[in-house]
Amino acid sequence: MGTSTGRLAGRTALVTGGSRGIGRGIAERLGRDGALVAVHYGRNAAAAEEVVKTIEHAGGRAFAVGAELGVPGDAEALWAAFDAGLAGQRAAGEGAEGRGPAGQGTAGSLDILVNNAGIGQYGRIHEVAEADFDKVFAVNARAPFFVVRHGLERLRDGGRIVNVSSGVTRVAFPTAIAYAMTKGALNTLTLTLAEELGPRGITVNAVLPGVVATDVNPWLDDPRARARVAAYSAFDRVGEASDVADVVAFLASDDARWVTGQNLDASGGSNLGV
Repeated sequence: MGTSTGRLAGRTALVTGGSRGIGRGIAERLGRDGALVAVHYGRNAAAAEEVVKTIEHAGGRAFAVGAELGVPGDAEALWAAFDAGLAGQRAAGEGAEGRGPAGQGTAGSLDILVNNAGIGQYGRIHEVAEADFDKVFAVNARAPFFVVRHGLERLRDGGRIVNVSSGVTRVAFPTAIAYAMTKGALNTLTLTLAEELGPRGITVNAVLPGVVATDVNPWLDDPRARARVAAYSAFDRVGEASDVADVVAFLASDDARWVTGQNLDASGGSNLGV
């Protein structure tokens, strides 16, 4: 396998929830840009390996990282799997090249962290059970917090953190109140981390997608549902994973060096008139 080239060549990225949906689009795009991509999955190892193969077939480099989020010890388990996977890449001669201390223990082993993994939770306030509320917060808000917390030593100065939030934080969606609250928390985490990590040259931004056509949203196969969602956007179409992945790739690159603490809407101008 040849050496990857591109604007992210020599850098290492971790994409949580990278085995499907928006996360898969992000992982594949970062791979095309030359990064060595750690494709995280919760339970479906086969899906993650498929993404790894897709990246490799395109000339990139990737490996799968398995760890269930939203459970005690999840962040530690994720980083242990990342460290082991990266060590395997080094042993195979596939580690990131030319970026300072990469390959020397866990410190300074990561350039780009994309907190994408999340679950939905739908229902109005009187319909949300406590257990469901706790679960969506554990996966969507608590896990990113501690993934960053335990990853700070691994993240290099000048690195990038991109949090995948949601357009539901801009408008009121009573039927997704608990989910929207988790993404609001992620936006606050983004702003605060940008201030905290600025002295290290690390940028922290959030991307806010609207509804995206992926296998996570099979109901979009209904033409009427698709038309209704398309009407939300100023462009009168449903978003694709690549629409969001391209924005993340920009934020992960040197071109975004002067952008931090931002919640960047990537919903195709959804609900602008609201």
